[in-house]
Amino acid sequence: MLIAVSTVVPAQRIVSTDGTLSEIICGLGLQPKIVGVDVTSTFPAALKKLRQIGHNRNISAEGVLSLNPDLILVNSKASLNPKLVGQLKQTGKKVAVFDHEYSIEGTKKLIREVGAYFSKEAEAEIMVKKIDRDLAAVKRGRGSKKVLFIYARGAGTLMVSGEATQVDRMIRLSGNKNAATGFKEYKPLTSEAVLAANPDYLLLFEDGLKSLGGVDGLLKVPGVAHTKAGKNRKIIEMDGLFLMGFGPRVGAALAELSEKIR
Repeated sequence: MLIAVSTVVPAQRIVSTDGTLSEIICGLGLQPKIVGVDVTSTFPAALKKLRQIGHNRNISAEGVLSLNPDLILVNSKASLNPKLVGQLKQTGKKVAVFDHEYSIEGTKKLIREVGAYFSKEAEAEIMVKKIDRDLAAVKRGRGSKKVLFIYARGAGTLMVSGEATQVDRMIRLSGNKNAATGFKEYKPLTSEAVLAANPDYLLLFEDGLKSLGGVDGLLKVPGVAHTKAGKNRKIIEMDGLFLMGFGPRVGAALAELSEKIR
């Protein structure tokens, strides 16, 4: 569902506050019009060369407006400061707020709505069909493998993903189980919880695993080395936006995750 936007306006200077929206815009052929992005906008790689407006949790209206955009893209599900959208609208700038449901059908719907907003329906359908082709190649598990996702920013910041998160949905879509149950969203990792979950696989973002010093560093985290995953060095690393963005590459991400959980 497209929220608060009903008029199509030719945009020449676009600022995107969400990585998935940035990826979709590029897929529509509008990459040259993007002048600024948030830090989650990492694909295609050329976006990294654009002006950065920060992480969606700390984006400021001043930083966005300094790029003189005529259109600002917002994901209603992102962790933006609630006051930010209001501040941007008060300036008279065009703000397009899209609702993103983190599911396969929700992804297709988002792509089609963004495509319709920019009168790029044909390009949007190409992306949707690519998702269907990628999904057809997914070899789902039989639900027998337990996967624990660890969000890491060095050993001092370790969280595990419970139910109702994007990663949880991807694990379940792959035909496997989230090893962390009984709570929603994220909570701090503890050695007791890791041992109790005893996952078959550990899943991390690539930069998260790197922040721990790689696999050897991860195995030094209390409790990890004594799990099935730790003993067998069953560690999966994936790009963050690719794994949990629920964007045009969601089918490919699901295929890769399913292949790695064997």
